[in-house]
Amino acid sequence: MTVDDLSRGRSAAYRRVLSRRDFRLLWLGSSVSLVGDGMTFVALTWLVLAQPGGVERLGLLTVCYTLPVFVGGLLSGPLLDRFDKRRVLAADSLVRGAAMASVPVVAAVGEVPAGLPFVVAAVYGLFKMVPLAGFPAAIPDLVPEEERDAANALESLSFGLAGIVGPGLGGLLLAGLGGEAVLAFDALSFALFAVAALAIRRPLPPRARTGAATPGGDVLALLRDRVLITTTLAFMAFNIALGMLLVAGPWLAKTQLDGGPQTLGLLLAALSAGELAGAALAGARAPRARPVRAIAVVQLAAATGFLALLAAPHTIAVTAGFLVIGLFSAPMTIWAQSLRMARIPAPLRGGGFALLRTLMQATPPIGAAVVTPFLAAGMLGPVAVLMTVIAAAPVLTLLRTRR
Repeated sequence: MTVDDLSRGRSAAYRRVLSRRDFRLLWLGSSVSLVGDGMTFVALTWLVLAQPGGVERLGLLTVCYTLPVFVGGLLSGPLLDRFDKRRVLAADSLVRGAAMASVPVVAAVGEVPAGLPFVVAAVYGLFKMVPLAGFPAAIPDLVPEEERDAANALESLSFGLAGIVGPGLGGLLLAGLGGEAVLAFDALSFALFAVAALAIRRPLPPRARTGAATPGGDVLALLRDRVLITTTLAFMAFNIALGMLLVAGPWLAKTQLDGGPQTLGLLLAALSAGELAGAALAGARAPRARPVRAIAVVQLAAATGFLALLAAPHTIAVTAGFLVIGLFSAPMTIWAQSLRMARIPAPLRGGGFALLRTLMQATPPIGAAVVTPFLAAGMLGPVAVLMTVIAAAPVLTLLRTRR
């Protein structure tokens, strides 16, 4: 079989899955919403940086943006298991869309309260896990088994492209129209996703319960698996560094680099572009042996990207660092996900993945809180070194893990 034959085969698979009306609606609605999400973080951070005490408030915003994900991650699974996923996804979109719309609505009639962006960020974070869990949970009901690989690939493509287009477009609109207009667009994108979810004809009912419920202790027993615990701890540490980057990136664009909001959009787009390229490479070639060691190698490479912050005020060099972080962090995620699928027993996968993902999503607020006083004091050098050390610290433990 030639390369052209393989390419035509992949194209045919994508055409088949996109020919299915209900999946196409869900995918398009999700893709538009993801672009809006990419614009939102740019808009909220710029609104906060315009306030007095911008750096300290930026750290608080990042905590509000990420900390509620921990609570939402514990609640979203039971909601999706109990109710029709179409209605859960639509309700989530309407709630978060209303939160985004509150800023431009209030701005139209008066001055935006200083605390409103933080409330909006907290609402976004609280419900973030609903579509992240709901979309893949809906795929088996919308496409046959032989087309699920193509459906999953299209979801990953949406995340990668939205991560590039959203921040870049958000930066451009922010410069010309202001943060309120950007949030209005995101509110519209949520509304479109709600319409798409409700327009799906095929019911997406709760999964039928068979047998007795799995005791929670069985899920917690997974934490005795050395491979699972070391890889989870490695991601928790890396996410602390990413939480620091979520504060450092806007601060750099505001105070150290030229271009303002466009530069912030460029940095975030470079991070997503690296993730997209890294995912494509990792998906094409899995590690031949000892996946834990392969995860350690790419985590060390990703950690070096944080050192690029020392190159400020040179925008190109800093942007290259964001690209490197994304390029090598994507294979970490893909290979670790495959490793978990192999090690978690099938009856425990739902609760197991929910537990591990929630633990990993809980650490970015720590990084945001830690980095804020350093940046307030203008200590960029120690921040870059600290991020690198935290991101690279688990590598030695991973290398010593036998797998």
